[in-house]
Amino acid sequence: MAKKTAAEMVAEAKSRIRNLSPDEVAAELKRGNVVLVDLREPEEREENGAIPGSVSAPRGMLEFYADPTTSYHREEFDPEQDIILYCSAGGRSALAADTLQQMGYRRVAHLEGGFTAWRDQGLPVEP
Repeated sequence: MAKKTAAEMVAEAKSRIRNLSPDEVAAELKRGNVVLVDLREPEEREENGAIPGSVSAPRGMLEFYADPTTSYHREEFDPEQDIILYCSAGGRSALAADTLQQMGYRRVAHLEGGFTAWRDQGLPVEP
């Protein structure tokens, strides 16, 4: 089996998932009925803020939160729900969206460029 770099894995994941721009995510949030999941670590949220209304679910726990057979499962993770994931720059969220698709989630996307792209476009951020 050939070795892959993290960048190669992210590129492959992005080829299999729905990649949304900050404006597209803002439009989805305006329409409603979507769960926005922040995969960053709590320290990242505290230091930089978050997209209003997002749910914190650090990347390391995602599969356990998303799997209804685990004791860690969280209600906001529903395979029938529209879910948009984001991280700081888009790598973790691309990999995570790909993983959720493997777990049976069909209505999942990620924020291309992550929180950084969102903030840089002047979109709302809460402390």
